[in-house]
Amino acid sequence: MVTIDIASRDFAETLEKNRIIFVDFWAAWCGPCRMFAPRYSKAAESHPGIIFAKVDTEAEQGLAAAANITSIPTLMAFKDQTLVFSQPGALNATSLEEVIQAVKDIDTKVLPTQAPPQRA
Repeated sequence: MVTIDIASRDFAETLEKNRIIFVDFWAAWCGPCRMFAPRYSKAAESHPGIIFAKVDTEAEQGLAAAANITSIPTLMAFKDQTLVFSQPGALNATSLEEVIQAVKDIDTKVLPTQAPPQRA
C-alpha cells in the first residue's frame, strides 16, 4: 500500500474504518519531514494491512491544532481508534519498524481510552 493524504473531513472516518493507522504530520518546507518521507513510504509498502496517512500541517492547520502538533514531523499511531503512539522527530528505518511492530502487538482492550483529534 502507498501512503494516503488525509484531511480533517475524512480523519474520523478513516479511524473508524481501519484497525491500525499511522499518521505523519509534515510540511513541505520541513527538512526532517522530507528525510522521513521515503522511509515512511517504504514502510507503507512493506505493511499492506496498515494505513499510512500523511497530514500536511500547512493545508490542515485545524487538524494539526486538534492533534496538538507543536513540532514536525510528528508520527502518531492509532489502533482500534485509540491513540497508542505519538512522537515528534524523524525516526530512522529501524526505529520505525520497531514502532510498527509494537503497535501491532498492543492489546487495546487493556488500554485506557483516549479520544482521537476531532475536526476543527
